[in-house]
Amino acid sequence: MPEQIDNIEETTPEHQLDSSLAPQQSLELLAIELRSALHQYPNFPSEGILFEDFLPIFASPKLFQKLINAFMIHLQEKFANTKIDYIVGLEARGFLFGPSLALALGCGFIPVRKAGKLPGQVVQATYVKEYGSDVFEMQLDAMPEGSNVVIVDDIIATGGSAVSAFQLVKKLNCKVLEFAFVMELDFLKGRERLQAPVFTLLSSQKEGLK
Repeated sequence: MPEQIDNIEETTPEHQLDSSLAPQQSLELLAIELRSALHQYPNFPSEGILFEDFLPIFASPKLFQKLINAFMIHLQEKFANTKIDYIVGLEARGFLFGPSLALALGCGFIPVRKAGKLPGQVVQATYVKEYGSDVFEMQLDAMPEGSNVVIVDDIIATGGSAVSAFQLVKKLNCKVLEFAFVMELDFLKGRERLQAPVFTLLSSQKEGLK
């Protein structure tokens, strides 16, 4: 006779912060702990830039969870009365935490990819880089008109790629509630180019290397 398995009731409410991995901490304390995990590389990828590598965060399940929790705390407080329909992540580092954040929030994830990587009909936006230009794309049917979107990426520097992501979202007639970044190179003034509120989780670099 087959063994009977009792129904197991779900005890954790959906989209609740994972208290087992991340004890109740303020956003400020979480940011301090996450920043301590960064590795720093002077003059990379170019002279005068202090590259802060956030990849070590993903090597630790507890730190990864705290990164997601930190963004959740911010977004749930700021948009307590507004439904976030989609997290839009930029290729490639926005893909590292964007889907996990979307899953935790109970919303969808939409990728912004470089030209030629997505099938079907797409919308395009061009952005200028240091040594030329590049093209970002999003699928035309990625999300319905009027959707509320938060755009995420690892860092804001000059803001060119973020501006392109904004343009793509607007071409689909959707609303950008906010840009959310892990880090910021404040001295490059990229946020001044953005047409929606900007949130940076970790303290920004006020100036470049001397």
